[in-house]
Amino acid sequence: MRFLRRALRWADWFEQRGVYVPGEDSHTVDPWRDFGWLIVAWLIGVGAFILFFALAT
Repeated sequence: MRFLRRALRWADWFEQRGVYVPGEDSHTVDPWRDFGWLIVAWLIGVGAFILFFALAT
């Protein structure tokens, strides 16, 4: 549960920095702002993959 809370807090931090609004083309693409949830999900997935194989050995 603690890991999930930390992940959600991290994702909320990305959202607080700004959320992409479709049709708003007046700014450059900022990966942290526009793809924060995707980055968090990818990092959690990679971490779970590594943890799975670490425990399997």
